[in-house]
Amino acid sequence: LQLCTIISTKVPSLGFSFSYFNMQNENGENVDLYIPRKCSWTNRLLTAKDHGCVQINVANVDPVTGLATGDASTFALSGCLRFRSEGDMALFELVKANDAKQVA
Repeated sequence: LQLCTIISTKVPSLGFSFSYFNMQNENGENVDLYIPRKCSWTNRLLTAKDHGCVQINVANVDPVTGLATGDASTFALSGCLRFRSEGDMALFELVKANDAKQVA
């Protein structure tokens, strides 16, 4: 049995609202067929027509030994960000913030 809930969102600056369906199973897990990705830096949706977007996995490193732990953090960068030549700066800041979060 799958539950379908309607989520309505108002956008006052644009003057309209929109609704979308959220499919969940009995355990409350999301079972939508397509969940769009978002840019890790700008939170823009990465659409199917954005052929410049990339998804990069960065290995997590143990701060004591300096060896890779076997898991990775995933970052998605939009094509717009890369077109403006800000992708390397954004990736560096995201990795730095992720490292600070893991050490703390």
